[in-house]
Amino acid sequence: MIRDDEVYKIGRVGKTHGIHGELQVQVDDDVFDRVNAEYLILRIDGILVPFFMEEYRFKSDDIALVKFCDIDSNEEARRLTGCEVFFQRAMADAEEHDLTYAELVGYSLADSSDGKIVGQIAFVDDATENILFELSDGTLLPAAEELIVEIDAERRVISMIIPEGLI
Repeated sequence: MIRDDEVYKIGRVGKTHGIHGELQVQVDDDVFDRVNAEYLILRIDGILVPFFMEEYRFKSDDIALVKFCDIDSNEEARRLTGCEVFFQRAMADAEEHDLTYAELVGYSLADSSDGKIVGQIAFVDDATENILFELSDGTLLPAAEELIVEIDAERRVISMIIPEGLI
């Protein structure tokens, strides 16, 4: 069984494409292309399920057209629309690369002044130039590069300077 802490969200299945089971997947991270992955993980009824890819191609920077094995009709594909798409952290960690915002979800956030954990990143809002970490308790913190002191990918902890009054 695949656990939530073993994966991170990279997108969502959009609408079907064509009549042979192809789907449009809106992606925030193209890690599956960088590491040449064989499968993606979809959340179906609360369970993380691996789906092997027959083929895929990018329609745009953030839309991939994906054909999953054994999904051969528009009707079968339609059942997957709206599902969240995830990727295995272990496979992404094996590749040397700069971490993406999607990979930071689930990391603990520590105050660099005393090392105390202040929360866990639940969401990264990168919709504007001012990127924000949203912690699991709803607290919003600026994710400015000049505030981040260290990212420990092994321990999954980000040490940062937290401006006074935000926590």
